[in-house]
Amino acid sequence: MMHFKSGLELTELQNMTVPEDDNISNDSNDFTEVENGQINSKFISDRESRRSLTNSHLEKKKCDEYIPGTTSLGMSVFNLSNAIMGSGILGLAFALANTGILLFLVLLTSVTLLSIYSINLLLICSKETGCMVYEKLGEQVFGTTGKLVIFGATSLQNTGAMLSYLFIVKNELPSAIKFLMGKEETFSPWYVDGRVLVVVVTFGIILPLCLLKNLGYLGYTSGFSLSCMVFFLIVVIYKKFQISCSDPELNSTSPNATNADMCTPKYVTFNSKTVYALPTIAFAFVCHPSVLPIYSELKDRSQKKMQMVSNISFFAMFVMYFLTAIFGYLTFYDNVHSDLLHKYQSKDDILILTVRLAVIVAVILTVPVLFFTVRSSLFELAKKTKFHLCRHVLVTFILLVIINLLVIFIPTMKDIFGVVGMAFRLDAYFTMAV
Repeated sequence: MMHFKSGLELTELQNMTVPEDDNISNDSNDFTEVENGQINSKFISDRESRRSLTNSHLEKKKCDEYIPGTTSLGMSVFNLSNAIMGSGILGLAFALANTGILLFLVLLTSVTLLSIYSINLLLICSKETGCMVYEKLGEQVFGTTGKLVIFGATSLQNTGAMLSYLFIVKNELPSAIKFLMGKEETFSPWYVDGRVLVVVVTFGIILPLCLLKNLGYLGYTSGFSLSCMVFFLIVVIYKKFQISCSDPELNSTSPNATNADMCTPKYVTFNSKTVYALPTIAFAFVCHPSVLPIYSELKDRSQKKMQMVSNISFFAMFVMYFLTAIFGYLTFYDNVHSDLLHKYQSKDDILILTVRLAVIVAVILTVPVLFFTVRSSLFELAKKTKFHLCRHVLVTFILLVIINLLVIFIPTMKDIFGVVGMAFRLDAYFTMAV
C-alpha cells in the first residue's frame, strides 16, 4: 500500500508538473516568436534601409551614364593645358609692365590658385550630382532655365574663343605666306586673302580633327600645340639677350627717357592701365567649359585623379606664363606692346617668322578642343547623346560653316570679346550660385 500510494503520489506529481511544463514551453514559444518577429522586423527594416539607400544613391547618380573613359592622365593633361593656353599669353608682358614684377606675381599666383579651387568646386558638384555635363548640372541646380542659361553661356564663350583664334589666322597667316613667297605686303591675290585662308585652314585641318569621336584623341595635337608655345617661350628668352634695351627703336614711345629709366625694371607700378592687368591674367586661365568633357573621358576617372590633372596643367601654365611675361618685359620694359609678337618687327628675321607660324599652328590646334564642348552641349540640349555618325558629321560641318561666316563678316575682334566677356560673367554667376 505504501508503494502504491507512493506511486500514486508520484503520478499525481508528474501530472501536476505537465501543465507547468506546457506553460513553460508555450511561454518559450511565445518568447521565440516575439524574438523572431523582432529579428524579422529588423531584417525587413535593414533591407528597406538598404533599398532606400540604393534608390537614393541611384537618384543622386541619375545624371551619370557610367560610360568608362579611355583617355590617359597624360593626354588629359595635354588637353586641359591646351584649353588653358591661348592668345592670352601674348598680353601678359604688357600686364606685367603696368603692374610691376611683384604685383604681377601676386596677381598671377592668386588667379592660378582661385582657378584650381574653382575647378575643385566644380568636380565636387559633379560628384554629388553625378552630372558630367554642364547642362545637366545646371538643370539639377536651377531646373530647365539653368540648363538653357548654361548652354548659352558655355556655347557663347567657347564660340567666341574659337572666333578669336581664327581671327589670328585671318590676320597673321597672309603676312607669313607673303614673306615665304618673297612678296611685299601690297601683294594681294585671292589665295593670300585672309578670308580664303581661314576657310582652307578650317576645312583642311580643323574639320578632320573635329570629326574624331572622342576628345582623348586630340591629346597628340594638344601636345604639339603646347610644343609650339614652348618654342615661342624659348625664342622670347633668347631675344632678351639679343635685343638691347637701349635700342632707339625701342624708345620711340618715350623719346625723353634716359637709358637708366628705360632699362630699370619696376617691381610695383600703378597707372591708368593697371586695372586691365587682372582681366588679362584671368582671361589667360579660362578653361572651365572644357573641364567636365575632359573629366568624362578620363580613364579610371575619379575626383582625385582629375584634380591631379588640373593641378599639373595649371602649374605648367603658371610657369610658362610667368617666364613669358618676365622675359618679354625685360626685353622691352615700358615699351612692350599688348601683343608681344608685335614688338618683334624685323621682317627679315626667319626666327620671328617661325615663331609667328608656331603661334598660328598652336591656336589652330586649340580650336577642336573647344569645338568638342560646343557640339556636346548641343547634343545634350537636343537629348541626342548616343553617337550617330551621320548626325555627328552633319552637325560638325554646319557649326564650322557658321563659325567661318562669323569670322569673315565680323569686322573686329573687340565685338567678339564683348560677347565672350558677357558669357564669362554668366559662367561666373552660375559657379557662385552653385
